[in-house]
Amino acid sequence: MTKSSSKKTSAKKASTRKTSAKKSTARKTGAKKSTARKTSAKKPSTRKTSTKRSLTGTSRRRASSSSSKRQQGNRNRILAIAAVVIPVLLAGYYLMTGNDLLELFGQQESAAPPDIVGSGGDWWQVYFSDPQNVNDPTDLTGSMPQELIAYIDAAQNTIHIASFEFNLTPVAEALIAAHQRGVEVKWVTDDEHGLEADEEDDHGQFAMLEQAGIEIKGDGRSALMHDKFWIFDNQRVWTGSTNITSNGNFRNNNNVIIIESPQVAAIYEREFAEMWAGEFGPTSSSTVDDQTVTLDGTRVQVLFAAEDEVVSQLVPLIEGAQNNIRFMAFSFTHDDLGAAVLARAEAGVDVQGIFETRGSETQYSEMPALYCAGVPVRQDGNPGTFHHKVFVIDDQILVTGSLNFSNNADNSNDENVVVITNSDIAAQYLLEFERRWPEATEPDAEDMNCD
Repeated sequence: MTKSSSKKTSAKKASTRKTSAKKSTARKTGAKKSTARKTSAKKPSTRKTSTKRSLTGTSRRRASSSSSKRQQGNRNRILAIAAVVIPVLLAGYYLMTGNDLLELFGQQESAAPPDIVGSGGDWWQVYFSDPQNVNDPTDLTGSMPQELIAYIDAAQNTIHIASFEFNLTPVAEALIAAHQRGVEVKWVTDDEHGLEADEEDDHGQFAMLEQAGIEIKGDGRSALMHDKFWIFDNQRVWTGSTNITSNGNFRNNNNVIIIESPQVAAIYEREFAEMWAGEFGPTSSSTVDDQTVTLDGTRVQVLFAAEDEVVSQLVPLIEGAQNNIRFMAFSFTHDDLGAAVLARAEAGVDVQGIFETRGSETQYSEMPALYCAGVPVRQDGNPGTFHHKVFVIDDQILVTGSLNFSNNADNSNDENVVVITNSDIAAQYLLEFERRWPEATEPDAEDMNCD
């Protein structure tokens, strides 16, 4: 074989090797492509797995969201129930105790303090107790003792007192303060119901006065020193039916009239001086003819028992009634006075009266005779005591004071009465009668023993 042929043969072999190498390369390339296709084929499976994972996560989130909503809904229901129940419980507590623990109900306006019942003019002032509304002895607001203390505080020179009973500490303190600033304070009282009673519970006010240097005298006799008057600076007089006690001012029905007049004060000062000197009861000197004054056209007459024979002064006033008579009586047992009232009723005068229930049905009371004669009379409606001693005649003449309408008061006790002819003042007492009449009730006919 020639070199040329050999070269050709070598060239072919080399060509064949190259071709083989290319095929081999092609095969490898094909294998890679096949592998790539397989790999590509696997990718959809991966997407499915990812989608499953995504769906599972979404489900979990939805489940979690649903659970949260249920929990929130439960909380809302609990809060809604609490929002209703808690205010109801607090409101119930507030209604029972008055305590607004969380201040949910707003600031409650305080009730306005009560005004004292009464009225006045240029020289007079009238007050009435108000047991329904002013009944707390620890709170003097709107009470007669509040007014009395104001008069005590205003006194400059003298306070002379003739008063049956006493147990109001604030009044004692005011009197001690007056004494300490130089005001002369003197008190005449009943030995039994005043001085001896001062040793009882809820008393001791007379002892307070004496310890402060204020002189007190008792009447020293079995009949009563039943007066109820105070004289301030020889200028003004406080009188009426009221004892200066807790019951007298906060439980019982009572009245007070204040008269601004040196002339009237002088009349009471004479009586006070007699008692301070030891003259009591029927042995006292009567100055009845000098015990009437005129104030701005108003006739004012002052009467003292027992020396002035008070009932004998009152009977002609009753007998002179032309139109109407109203009375309010703690005790009405005086036959002469009862007969005068009954006679005027039978003569056509409009008569109405209120009795303190206690004792009004006895044989001594004037109520059965009046009731059985058809006179409109009633028994009081106060659970305490109906303590007035009042007549109003023809809407003009007022009779008031300490005197009960009884023989003992007229003949034995020390008492004071004022008779005032003034329609404005009488009108105040008629208003009190009208307040008390609806509270009062007719007596039981069986208890009256009418024939």
